[in-house]
Amino acid sequence: MRMIDKVAFLFLKEGKILSTRSKGKDKYYIPGGKREGKETDLETLVREVKEELSVRIIESSAEFYGVFEAQAHGKAEGILVKMTCYTADFAGELKADSEIAEIVWLTSEDMELISPVDKLIFADLHEKGLLI
Repeated sequence: MRMIDKVAFLFLKEGKILSTRSKGKDKYYIPGGKREGKETDLETLVREVKEELSVRIIESSAEFYGVFEAQAHGKAEGILVKMTCYTADFAGELKADSEIAEIVWLTSEDMELISPVDKLIFADLHEKGLLI
């Protein structure tokens, strides 16, 4: 079994979560991405958020939220994604950068728009009263 190792940035505001859609993709994803080499979770988080959203994570504010695993969207059966999630504050103005086509705010009613692992995260946030 193959595992895709990713780190994700959970940013919630007014009961909604920030999500992105990459150019050419049909689903929205929580911002973040794959670890490169021997990067730590925090190094991956900082790099990916800067690449995708043009903002700088304030490292001292980063807090571990949880780890979620599911079938990887658009990949062969048995290829799983492991998403290590963090919340954090940031500096700068959010704007789509690099491969990101758009930034949206989603709620638990948007399950059909997101990947399998994001569905687990959305459900967890909803259960905890953090996501509408």
